[in-house]
Amino acid sequence: MHPCERVGLDFIDTAPYRFVSAVELAITPEQLFEVLADETSWPHWASVITNVTWTSPEPRGVGTTRTVEMRGGITGDEVFLAWDPFTRMAFRFDAATTRSIAAFAEDYRVVATEQGCHLTWVMALKPNGIAGRFGLFTGRPVMGWMFQRFLHNLRRYTDERFAV
Repeated sequence: MHPCERVGLDFIDTAPYRFVSAVELAITPEQLFEVLADETSWPHWASVITNVTWTSPEPRGVGTTRTVEMRGGITGDEVFLAWDPFTRMAFRFDAATTRSIAAFAEDYRVVATEQGCHLTWVMALKPNGIAGRFGLFTGRPVMGWMFQRFLHNLRRYTDERFAV
């Protein structure tokens, strides 16, 4: 594993590369947090993720850790920077199996609506090295599309999971 910068919540707003996606979900914020806390749910909607393992005992909160395995052999060790039940969760990579990530964080913000909830997801990234910056620069439009697709998948997954 290669160490990543130990960024704080401010990095989510100041990162050199930010991807912001949003979706309206027909579930409550409580149900969404149930999905986000369920390690088995992530591969169903975020197709780049193959496995999630919590490495801290419950209850979940700031400082909780987990390991996320992704396609392409990338693994990230995460630590949670925010865990406000039903409204916000955010985490960063403390280490990754690739040297191309200098810093990485994600932020999930949830607002209750009359129809369920609105989720805004921000992925913040600082690549490492020329290859990392070039790959991210050239792949940026595809990545933005892919991240929005993940949220459409999340909508489909939650519609099925909580179907009445």
